[in-house]
Amino acid sequence: MIPHYSQQQVRAALPYARLIPALRQAFTEDMIAPRRHAHTLSEADNSSLLLMPVWQSHGHLGVKLVTVAPHNTSLPSVHAIFVLFDTQTGAPLALMDGEELTLRRTAAASALASSFASRSDSQRLLLVGNGSLAPHIAVAHCHTRPVSHISIWGRSGDKSALTARMLREHAELPATVHIEVVSDLAAACSQADIISCVTTSKTPVVLGEHVKAGTHVDLVGGFRPDMREVDDALMHKATVYVDTYAGALAEAGDLTQTLTNGSLARSAIVAELAELCAGQHPGRTQATDISVFKSVGTAIEDLCAANLVWESLAANA
Repeated sequence: MIPHYSQQQVRAALPYARLIPALRQAFTEDMIAPRRHAHTLSEADNSSLLLMPVWQSHGHLGVKLVTVAPHNTSLPSVHAIFVLFDTQTGAPLALMDGEELTLRRTAAASALASSFASRSDSQRLLLVGNGSLAPHIAVAHCHTRPVSHISIWGRSGDKSALTARMLREHAELPATVHIEVVSDLAAACSQADIISCVTTSKTPVVLGEHVKAGTHVDLVGGFRPDMREVDDALMHKATVYVDTYAGALAEAGDLTQTLTNGSLARSAIVAELAELCAGQHPGRTQATDISVFKSVGTAIEDLCAANLVWESLAANA
């Protein structure tokens, strides 16, 4: 019988202190990740089905199946499962909880990018959005930068309070980090060293006029061309990094829309994660730059995380 690794097992196998450096290594390795298949299930509900295959010539292959239903209330908006196979034989090895795997690998990728693109002295993190990914993003950033203060803003104050409580209870968050819920987004943006947006908004939430020089903006939520988290003014003055050119340039509205309207020059998109991790681009070189990291997700991250789960759990089976 094919083993199934639960949310709790995946979580235990993927602490950020282990996952972030593993991702850095994975982006320098030979992994083949075709562009994901994205299918709209319902225009009215903005729901989607994503299929994400990935493989190594010698090692493992896998595919993640993801459904996105933003209007869910009593259930999470994202459901996912990851299937791991042996590349040589094609034999299935394991089923894994894809939601926890996705949350952790996405947060780890943002933190990895921040280690190249944000200022090394960044202490104030602003979290924009209250979805299930938000606490993971905040905790992961604390593993690559000396974050001492986290502000949380969302359209619902009650949900922001819940996010704050989840953060305070998170085992991987340093106890010394101060956490607060804020209502003035513009003021919070002007004080932040890192702004991490985790929304599915179709209109800009963070505006360039409110973002100070030297800030790093982490755009995680939007994964379709019709989604936007920041405005043209911010993108116009930003140095931009992406998880992958192939994915971000095709799927990220913050890029596709601004490239089309001319507010973002293609030359401003300077590196993808593979180039940063391989030392082909140095990342941030000026303290006053406004940097943006735009991710839409890549199956490279999924397979890296799944391999860690397999190594941790199969060895003890």
